[in-house]
Amino acid sequence: MPEFLQFGFMQRAFAAGAVTAIICPLIGVFLVPRRLSLIADTLAHVALAGVAVGLLLGASPVLGALVVTVIGALGMERLRARGALQGDAALAVFLSGGFAVAVVLISLAHGFNADLFAILFGSILTVSPTDVWLILALGAVVVTTIALTYRRLFATTLNEDLARTSGVQVTALNFTLTVLTALTTVVAMRMVGVLLVSAMIVIPTLTGFAIGTSFRRATMVAIVMALASVGIGLTVAYYLRLAAGGAVVLTALLIFAVASMLRRVPWTRRPRESRP
Repeated sequence: MPEFLQFGFMQRAFAAGAVTAIICPLIGVFLVPRRLSLIADTLAHVALAGVAVGLLLGASPVLGALVVTVIGALGMERLRARGALQGDAALAVFLSGGFAVAVVLISLAHGFNADLFAILFGSILTVSPTDVWLILALGAVVVTTIALTYRRLFATTLNEDLARTSGVQVTALNFTLTVLTALTTVVAMRMVGVLLVSAMIVIPTLTGFAIGTSFRRATMVAIVMALASVGIGLTVAYYLRLAAGGAVVLTALLIFAVASMLRRVPWTRRPRESRP
């Protein structure tokens, strides 16, 4: 066992990071093809408002983020479903609105404190045992729901109109996916911070689509690459004393860059399969 894994805080960091690395691509593979990559960034700003609410009320910032993010996700999806706003417009409204609420509440709380700063930029190395159990619980909810709805989500992602005519409850699935994205955002926020949440959802997913020859293979590749990013990033952060969240995301970017270059090599190209 490596020396750094003997420390409790590193064990908790790897446990939380592994859960994050699994659920982020599971959500990302259904968001990126729909051109909803920015939904995670939007919900991260809404989560920041929830964190500020929790701190202002003296409650758990993670619990505040969870409640406010889920409510915001449902509101955003309802606007999109009713056609009141187009997808990108709804994202813009909630992104700017969430950030504005967060700024106002932070000013009422008389500026930043250590908890808010850690959530803004990530602080996986200070994850408590309670945080780990909460992350595991949220991760289990996301994985179980995705497993139960995988084929229907795939059909909806591939062609929403065709899925609807086939009897798939598209609206309900879209609401479900949005809520799962909210839960994933809260989990990833603890690891990499509000500012880098979307990176953990999008970058490994792009790597998976660059390498995988089918939707299922792309999903598996994305999860493996996300796990590799967490493992390498946390190790580098420990030895070089870097910010763990930034190190993980930079590792994911490096892996994506290598995958993109390999994709251009003729003998590495394979025909893609349009099946789940």
